[in-house]
Amino acid sequence: MHLTQITGDKVQKVDLCDECAKQKGVNDPGGISLPDLLLGLGASQEMEEKSGGPELRCPKCGFTQADFKKSGRLGCSVCYNTFAEGLEGLLKSMHKGIRHVGKVPHALQQTRDLSDRLAQLQKKLAKAIASEDFEAAATLRDEMKQITGKLMRLPAA
Repeated sequence: MHLTQITGDKVQKVDLCDECAKQKGVNDPGGISLPDLLLGLGASQEMEEKSGGPELRCPKCGFTQADFKKSGRLGCSVCYNTFAEGLEGLLKSMHKGIRHVGKVPHALQQTRDLSDRLAQLQKKLAKAIASEDFEAAATLRDEMKQITGKLMRLPAA
């Protein structure tokens, strides 16, 4: 039996013969549930309860909770919607959230942040003008000019 443990950036591999694996209590790798390994015992049962039980089946590929429990993977893209309720709890505890955002180069992230801020200010400016709050509008206009200047100075992403 080959076991691999990854902690941070360190990988530790252990090779066990059948007898040693049984002594360590690792005698049925097929019975080990990936969600239970990742999140602790009971995680896959919790997922079953939240998503409608073990009989829930993906309408596209026919994948079930039991299949997920054995493989630790889903069968197709529709599985994510089918098992969404149960997966949400698992993903929240495994990751920072339930939406993958990935990594973005620093310059591109700055551009996105400034562009988002500029869009927010434009909306506020429109509201200030509509309500005839011209002092607030002037302040918003000045802030928008500063952000536009920052955007112009950033390298092209």
